[in-house]
Amino acid sequence: MVKQTFLNLPDEKKKRITAALLHEFSNHALIDAQVARIVKDANIARGAFYKYFDNLTDAYTYLYRIAIQEIHMNMHPSEKFDPAFFYDRVCEFISETQHSKYEAMMKLHMLRNEAALPSAMKTNSEQLLKMSPEMWSAMVLSHEVINSVFVDPENREKNLKRFKESLYLIDRGSKR
Repeated sequence: MVKQTFLNLPDEKKKRITAALLHEFSNHALIDAQVARIVKDANIARGAFYKYFDNLTDAYTYLYRIAIQEIHMNMHPSEKFDPAFFYDRVCEFISETQHSKYEAMMKLHMLRNEAALPSAMKTNSEQLLKMSPEMWSAMVLSHEVINSVFVDPENREKNLKRFKESLYLIDRGSKR
């Protein structure tokens, strides 16, 4: 978790460090990230980095949460399964991500970093297990189609069309 010493910094310095984090995590997967590049870019001492964050994963988690707050619209579905809701939210998420300063970071997150954060994966798994089979299926498909669009943007529309069809198949199957 980000340390209070970072939160107490003047806004200009926090912005400079946050920008350095964004640059690093937009250009390097978490496993390849380096504190040396961040401190050089932010113009801070290496020791200062560790006064603000426990490690690179801590810094990454801080920045990821900011990105999600800025681009992740309401993805919390109602109790009733609604295929249109999932489709619309995924399309909005992809669009917001692709038109934000976090695009490269989010792509790396979905494609490489998500797996490098085991505690986050466990939390995600625990949340998924509490969902109905329809909601679980829709959430898993949502992440898969987002990955597909990031990896293969040329087939974006085909992947989204198949995603939408799949959501409606899940909905029909649940009403039997």
